[in-house]
Amino acid sequence: MIQENRSFDNLFATYPGADGTTTGRMQGKHGPRRIPLQEVDLTEPCDFGHSYSGFIKDYDGGRMDGFNTEGGGNGSACAGPAGKHPYQYVNPQQIAPYWDIANQYVLADEMFQTQGSGSFTAHQDLIRGGTMIDQKQKISLVDFPSTTPWGCDAPASTKTPELVWGHDELTHVGGGPAPCTTDFPSDGAYYPTLRDRLDAQSISWKYYSPPVENGVGKYWNAFDAIAPVRYGPEWGTNVTTTPNSQNEIFGDIQYGRLAAVSWLIPDEDNSDHPTTGHDTGPSWVASVVNAVGESQYWDSTAIIVVWDDWGGFYDHVPPPLPRDHWGGLGFRVPMLVVSAYARVGTGSLGGYISPTQYEFGSIVRFIEDNWNLGSLHTTDARANSIVDCFDFSQPPRAFTAIPSQYSKEYFLHQPPSNKPIDTE
Repeated sequence: MIQENRSFDNLFATYPGADGTTTGRMQGKHGPRRIPLQEVDLTEPCDFGHSYSGFIKDYDGGRMDGFNTEGGGNGSACAGPAGKHPYQYVNPQQIAPYWDIANQYVLADEMFQTQGSGSFTAHQDLIRGGTMIDQKQKISLVDFPSTTPWGCDAPASTKTPELVWGHDELTHVGGGPAPCTTDFPSDGAYYPTLRDRLDAQSISWKYYSPPVENGVGKYWNAFDAIAPVRYGPEWGTNVTTTPNSQNEIFGDIQYGRLAAVSWLIPDEDNSDHPTTGHDTGPSWVASVVNAVGESQYWDSTAIIVVWDDWGGFYDHVPPPLPRDHWGGLGFRVPMLVVSAYARVGTGSLGGYISPTQYEFGSIVRFIEDNWNLGSLHTTDARANSIVDCFDFSQPPRAFTAIPSQYSKEYFLHQPPSNKPIDTE
């Protein structure tokens, strides 16, 4: 389950035992200074910058003090530099389902983005572990295409920025290919995804996303960039194309149709993305978790909830790797893991805080290892698998429902918003 645009500190700054903070570092006229993080509601009205150039500003050579220099987003209240606004954390009562999941299952406080960039590349990373488009793996896509849709449906003139590694340095360049594998070097021959590995072994998969055709999913459908999927029979079957696709998951769970591997994208209204004006994201996640937990799939399913990028919000932990050839690692984002075999921790309700360093390739690697798919030879090759979030020697736990403000019935009767979730 892929949520949107939140740093670890933004959601779990005060979670007991986790590596969070309520103070931040901010650039000033006389050098960096400490400021307190403000407790706020989930419904943030400003969409802070979170492109690659913004990442470099925020990172500031590892000092993690440039978040105030970001753009504040759209609207008069957000115009100009972000200032103190990114230095905030969400009131835990506003995101109680996330904390309840962490209390019972696994919270990872060392999950990092594959790349310091936004949603387009993050969603590619979650289906393949990177956006390297050449055989030598020295050219990577970054940021987002120049026009929408973000995929093979984009106009022919669309270009996608690149990071190019050469002469021991990384260069951020404009231009680049269209966001479709037919425009990549060697016709995309060096851009395999988990879909290729799963199909080769006849393992079922499904990608739940609002459709591209009517504009709702034009930013968010990772497989729209994969030409063999977009122009093949899996489009509309393995990849959902119905307006209210987020609700297909409930029927698939109820009627025993759940695929072996699924990616689940919310409607804009149920995204944690700033500016939506909605607080339903945590309840939507809880509803899906509860549907699985109360079904035949409970003792054979792992649910991974991850946020695709930091959204410009402050985080105090610098990415731990030296800058790699692909613009990573990026900033920390939260990850929750739910399973009947989730490792038991020492918290009052048995939650486990994983201290292992993960990246999006860690999820890819776990899927590869679980089905013996072999490596895609992207960041999955170096990443630690999330397998240590589980203890498969323990008997399966009984499921306890996650309370939430909005019920599954609320989402089943919710009309699609017909709004794109992110533009960066």
